[in-house]
Amino acid sequence: MKFPLMIATAAATLSLGITAQADAPLKVGISGEPYPPFTYRAASGDWTGFEVELAHRLCEAMGRDCEVAPTGWSGIIPSLNAGRIDMIMNSMSITEQRQRVIDFTRPYYFTPGAYVAAEERELAIPGGLDGLIMGVQSATTNATYARRELRDSGVDIRLYDQAEQVNNDLLAGRLDLVLADEIAMLQFLERDEAANFEIKATAPRHEAYGEGIGIGLRQDDDDLREALNAAIAAVIEDGTCGELSEQFLGTDVCVYD
Repeated sequence: MKFPLMIATAAATLSLGITAQADAPLKVGISGEPYPPFTYRAASGDWTGFEVELAHRLCEAMGRDCEVAPTGWSGIIPSLNAGRIDMIMNSMSITEQRQRVIDFTRPYYFTPGAYVAAEERELAIPGGLDGLIMGVQSATTNATYARRELRDSGVDIRLYDQAEQVNNDLLAGRLDLVLADEIAMLQFLERDEAANFEIKATAPRHEAYGEGIGIGLRQDDDDLREALNAAIAAVIEDGTCGELSEQFLGTDVCVYD
């Protein structure tokens, strides 16, 4: 799918966003459970990460003040629709199921799901999963993919509320493998305690993963969607998105046209 970066249109939309801004800062919803390197607390106690810093740049482009609003992942969509937050910016994939209850901006990044297991484990996917225990964070596109495509493989799929719970059970030997975002897993593998684990394979492109990662919005928030789409176009075109991606992720995952 093409997403042209129309700078003149973006500038016009941004101008409208600036003149029509409300006094209250926009509340950017992220999961209260850290999801490094996308969202996590720095040593200062402030939230940072690729998506947190990108959110601040988007708000600057719109001329809006923003504040980070940590929210439980399982309740983040209800919080959006109830007006407790104004947008969700936490690696949320644009899927048909989610689009029934919320709207999205254009995608700003995409990464595949990755299977991680101990280096010593011989693993064929999906043919070699029978009898194994696999951990996946619930309410994610990886969980949707696992239910749809791996249920006949014989693998025992265990769902967890938080990504770190999955990682801890893999390290403790309670799981044979995990399926999670590739970038998050690359970060996990840099830990000393994960030195004996590796990515075995990545999941194929599948409808469960949608079009990529977008910003979740209320379905009637057309003005904010247009302003954010223009801001996303601007920060991708001027290189800000790519610079932040390289800084936090070590690679450029931004979605270009």
